[in-house]
Amino acid sequence: MEPEAFVNIFQQALWTVLLLVSAVIVPSLLIGLVVAVFQAATSINEQTLSFLPRLIMTLASLGMGAHWGMGKLMEFFVSMIDQIPLVVG
Repeated sequence: MEPEAFVNIFQQALWTVLLLVSAVIVPSLLIGLVVAVFQAATSINEQTLSFLPRLIMTLASLGMGAHWGMGKLMEFFVSMIDQIPLVVG
């Protein structure tokens, strides 16, 4: 049971979480930026104008990327199961 094995597992877990979260958050942030520039240019200060496009983009990116994300999670879990003998023995 080497400490490097745990560091490697933790690094893989963080990378997987970062990849899955960024696939949902980045499109929402880009839409939020576009809406904020539009609101600043037109002086419209409506809260729902800012919230609704981000919500729609988040749901769309979840819908389109769910299969890919589940595949990444499955790869991670299979990798964790394969590394059990290295950690235990």
